[in-house]
Amino acid sequence: MGVEFVKVKETDDGMRLNRWFLKYYPGLSLGRFNKLLRTKQIRVDGAKAEASLKLKSGQEIRVPPLEAEKEKVTITNLSAKDEDFIRSLVVYKDNNLIVINKPAGMAVQGGTNTLRHIDGMLEGLKFEKDEKPKLVHRIDKETSGILVLARDRKNAELLTRAFKEKNLQKTYLALLRGVPKVKNGEIKASLEKMADKMHVVIDGKKAITTYKVLDYIGKDFSLVEASPLTGRTHQIRAHMESISCPIVGDDKYFGAKRMKFKEFANKLFLHAYKIDLSGIYNKKLIVEASVPEYFYEAFSILGINFKG
Repeated sequence: MGVEFVKVKETDDGMRLNRWFLKYYPGLSLGRFNKLLRTKQIRVDGAKAEASLKLKSGQEIRVPPLEAEKEKVTITNLSAKDEDFIRSLVVYKDNNLIVINKPAGMAVQGGTNTLRHIDGMLEGLKFEKDEKPKLVHRIDKETSGILVLARDRKNAELLTRAFKEKNLQKTYLALLRGVPKVKNGEIKASLEKMADKMHVVIDGKKAITTYKVLDYIGKDFSLVEASPLTGRTHQIRAHMESISCPIVGDDKYFGAKRMKFKEFANKLFLHAYKIDLSGIYNKKLIVEASVPEYFYEAFSILGINFKG
């Protein structure tokens, strides 16, 4: 193969030149890449370029013969079983993003003693794309439900910004130990992390959660829909504790009020139920994640009415 002249794709708009080569020519060493730049064998729109140059869609990159460098040695421990598993979690997919229904108890990313996690299985969600999807937000390991993945770098930036600017409304289902006095309310309580949990403090970070009671049993249990208008760690969990209605099964926030039924030990009854993606589409698009079976089992025991 000889010299190639490659047009920058729209999805690579804004990408640095060195990252572009890393993406499409992963076998190209940094030393050789810099030498090709110095000797002007790599050019952008006919001109000498720096490694840090931010590319624009439609620009033309002169690429010297690098056919062998296109090959990438990929070492992956993703088994066929794990690929089938991660694909079974998909509840929505288009060219821009993928939404999965994360099971409770599975971490989004790895850490100490956490070897099996969503991030480690993303290779299984490439489908027709050349690259695996990217994480743009996280939910707690103990929480089940919606996790949004961007299918390329450009959509990762778009989604990250949308989450940061609160343009994507998330709705959670939570089974509470207790019943809020106000059945349709808003919790404004600033939060600050101390040790390993969030605490309500006067001078903490602004945190707002709206909620609506869907059903309740006496003064003992209630089912609520909750929407965080800010994105603090453990926000819903800490806010429900602050009104003396901790989430059932939450050891970190009022663990002493855990559910008395042994079959639900180690289960946190918090589910990321749906997300409104209309803010990044020119149409109404709300994606829902089915509620775990153990929620319905608890509803049946308690007499909670929820049809989903």
